[in-house]
Amino acid sequence: MLKTNRDKLVKVSVIGEVVSPIISDAVYKVTADGEPVILPGVGGITYNIRVGDPACGWMADHVEPGVSLENRVSDTRFPRGQSNALNVLACIGNEAVVVKGDAKGEKGVVVGKHGGIEHVMVDFPQEVMERLVIEDRVQIRACGVGLKLTDLPEVKVYNLSPEFLDAINPRIAQGKLEVQVTHEIPAAIMGSGLGSTQTSSGDYDITMFCGETVKECGLEDIRLGDLVAIRDADSSYGRIYRRGSVTVGIVTHSNCVTAGHGPGVTTLFTSTRGLIKPVVREGANIAKLLRLRDDV
Repeated sequence: MLKTNRDKLVKVSVIGEVVSPIISDAVYKVTADGEPVILPGVGGITYNIRVGDPACGWMADHVEPGVSLENRVSDTRFPRGQSNALNVLACIGNEAVVVKGDAKGEKGVVVGKHGGIEHVMVDFPQEVMERLVIEDRVQIRACGVGLKLTDLPEVKVYNLSPEFLDAINPRIAQGKLEVQVTHEIPAAIMGSGLGSTQTSSGDYDITMFCGETVKECGLEDIRLGDLVAIRDADSSYGRIYRRGSVTVGIVTHSNCVTAGHGPGVTTLFTSTRGLIKPVVREGANIAKLLRLRDDV
């Protein structure tokens, strides 16, 4: 078992409400091919798209799987402070509990973070989602910020709960962290999120507008919840291109039609010196690793 500092981590409550879907004043989105379209996007309860489902092929743009949360309580001293706390402190694999609404007491799992709109996505069983309504409140036992691999400190860890680390079960071999992934992606096709100085929230998009590259990388079957490796991407202190570095993350929202966007990836591990060895495995998806579904 990897040695970590998990016994030093703080476990703290953060809370959010199930938020309504959002449509901008423009209504239409313009695709990378110049076509105006109207499509579902972020927010809401997405009844038929969960982790384990395809990230592409939907009539959608930036759709978030499962249930989308945001903390809309404002504080005059820190207007977005509580919303930022939800997005930064909640980690992939944390337990989430409905605390207000007809589904009170039901439990789910944090499966993604979305930048820009700053949503946290939670997966609940299908029967629970049918009982949830917009403005129900969900509390998360946030734990994972500050997690370190004490035997390999050069590999930095973000957005990852100790429980999901155990489920991924990486190991150190020949001085590198071996991590299971479904796909390897070149940094050259990464878009929105590049240049952000904040790795502890949000995501980083895979642009999929070049069909030849998508085919070469085998990305046609990429799924929400997949663990993926991004070659030559360093997310240590923000997201940059750096030859030889490696980032591993989790796919957290659907493909997009807007130029520069695509399936979003929330960072889990990153190494400036490339001390991560991705191991391609078909089942490297949170839905399977945490047994969130029995139909994928």
